[in-house]
Amino acid sequence: MDGPTPQTNADEDVESEKPLHPFAQVPIEITISVGKARPTLHDLLRLGKDAILPLDSKVEDPVDLYVGQRLIARGELHELDGDQVGQLAVRLTEVVDLKNGL
Repeated sequence: MDGPTPQTNADEDVESEKPLHPFAQVPIEITISVGKARPTLHDLLRLGKDAILPLDSKVEDPVDLYVGQRLIARGELHELDGDQVGQLAVRLTEVVDLKNGL
């Protein structure tokens, strides 16, 4: 077939040829912090099934994402649509510069 040769980005070609770092496929656990509760010990000991423990945040407040004890990003809680209705997700609004700190 004759015709124009598709244009490619040289950076994309180089990226696709680089071997992955050996740890690149290792899964990590991200903890999403939605808020804190500060009950008294007395109230904590009285908690049981169907108890409600109020948090210090609202549904629309930002959430913090951690890997271990390190803050890596902030985001907003969202509920997925379609086949995943009821499933929570986080839309990232801020990502920490891990190379240079906060």
